[in-house]
Amino acid sequence: MGESVAALFLAGIVPGVLIGVALMIAIKLMAGRYGLPQAQPRANWAEAGRAGAAAFWPLMTPVLLMGGILSGVFTPTEAAAVAVGYSFLISLFVLRTLRWTDIPGVLTRAGTTSAVVLLLVGAAMAFKTVAALAHTPELLAAAFLGLTEKPLLLLLVNLLLFIVGMFLDAGPAIIILGPILGPIFAQMGVDPVHFAVVMVVNLTVGLLTPPMGLVLFATAAVSGLRVETVARAVLPFLAVEFLVILLITYVPALSLTLPRLAGFVD
Repeated sequence: MGESVAALFLAGIVPGVLIGVALMIAIKLMAGRYGLPQAQPRANWAEAGRAGAAAFWPLMTPVLLMGGILSGVFTPTEAAAVAVGYSFLISLFVLRTLRWTDIPGVLTRAGTTSAVVLLLVGAAMAFKTVAALAHTPELLAAAFLGLTEKPLLLLLVNLLLFIVGMFLDAGPAIIILGPILGPIFAQMGVDPVHFAVVMVVNLTVGLLTPPMGLVLFATAAVSGLRVETVARAVLPFLAVEFLVILLITYVPALSLTLPRLAGFVD
């Protein structure tokens, strides 16, 4: 969509915090019904301090990334290389969770994962080119703009993105739908950064949504539970997240305030 990565980083902070707080409230309300155990005994200040000190270096990774991008020291693409280099040094020499003999396996898994993602990206870019040559964005824009008013249209696109997220991984979905839907809502006066946040949140929530959410199956595989069991358990959390999505959609200031304060959005 051609938007600033730094602006998108900042725009996602408040929505991310809102989702986290909403899920914590949901867990608190459900704790009694499901008999969730309480932490016993609670950590004292000394234990909390030791845990914080042990986590200090890994927690500096997002600080390094955000600080470097927002200050202009390196670009978002360069930030990926910086993160890899920092993580490598910390794992090998500070935390000592990585050994020299582990490196070939790490590189192999990284190459395999990257190959899968890049194949999807390549297919998505080809589809985007075909859609552009067929004037699909213009046709969809005309259809959407003549369909309904903006508030209802925003609700409909939320449902569309939510459903797409059930069947398609977020990365390819963004590459395919971003250039198509972005201009449509830009014509309606929706800020592209705000729309990008709405799109990303919907697609990632869709990944955990029955019947075909990719993360749903991954969770079932890790936990050893049936997919149906996991699907029933996540329904209350999906309801909470959808309420937050509606809040993010209809209150643009939640996404745009921080980018505006930083000068990335007018």
